[in-house]
Amino acid sequence: MTSTAPASPAAIPPVLAEVVRSGFVEGHHRGSLVLLAADGSVDLAIGDPAAPVYPRSSNKPMQAAAILRAGLDLAGERLALTAASHSGEPFHLDLVRKMLAQHGLSESDLQCPPDLPLDAVEAEAYLAAGQVRERVTMNCSGKHTSMIAACAHNGWPTESYLAADHPLQLLVREVVEEAAGERVASVGTDGCGAPLMAISLVGLARAFRHFVLAPEGTAERRVADAMRAHPEFVAGTRRPDTWLMREVPGSLSKMGAEAVQAVALPDGRALAFKVDDGSTRALGPVLARSLRMLGVDAPVVDRIGRSPLLGGGVEVGEIRAAF
Repeated sequence: MTSTAPASPAAIPPVLAEVVRSGFVEGHHRGSLVLLAADGSVDLAIGDPAAPVYPRSSNKPMQAAAILRAGLDLAGERLALTAASHSGEPFHLDLVRKMLAQHGLSESDLQCPPDLPLDAVEAEAYLAAGQVRERVTMNCSGKHTSMIAACAHNGWPTESYLAADHPLQLLVREVVEEAAGERVASVGTDGCGAPLMAISLVGLARAFRHFVLAPEGTAERRVADAMRAHPEFVAGTRRPDTWLMREVPGSLSKMGAEAVQAVALPDGRALAFKVDDGSTRALGPVLARSLRMLGVDAPVVDRIGRSPLLGGGVEVGEIRAAF
């Protein structure tokens, strides 16, 4: 019989958040995190933020900037929705359909999978109305609409726009590497079917910092400005990204699946983290603690940080940051 040696303690990521029920710590969420000072230097590193991760939808600002570099003319809500993981609220779906029509496209042109609204409240209302999963309802449909439109604008193939070697996706990789200041470590497939570029958490924080500090008129700054001006189109009315960008002036925030989060403040301070088990319930508490450590003092931080645990329908505990 063979035995497996236990993992080295050095290989086990540190605890970012703990699960506390009735005063008893019943679980932990581990991961890595980095905070950047205004000058871009590393102010705090927890775990291994230099290791590559898939940022998932936290890469969307870079994808949106690549779409602008490809020559597609986007601004305002349309550009914010291009960088969005939208909640599937009616105003999101309405704008996606308007964008499709504007570019002579139909929902059948989208290659993202059919899905329900990302927001649980919207998903319940959607199902109660007798509606079924659609491609336009998938949270990445704004990005996919603009990707196809950018391809058509350039005469690039539209049927293969999700291929990693497609001209648009090669441009996305170029933008990611420029913004992160490092090479893409791996290319995979995201949940929406688009190529997914792996970079480190340090690189991800650096990329968000790059976007908020970019000169006016550049693709990066245009994306950052659109997201900050129209945060409800980046996420939704019940989402922390929206709350933060609305209530902390100049902040740029974008979460990603598998519990990834990146934020940059207008003076260049930035953060990025990933919870290893992918649990999004830990996102708020870890984000709130990180923001406080960066010096953000605003009521919205308390709102973002609340992650109560229920017992019998009554609050009996919480998920709380542990660093």
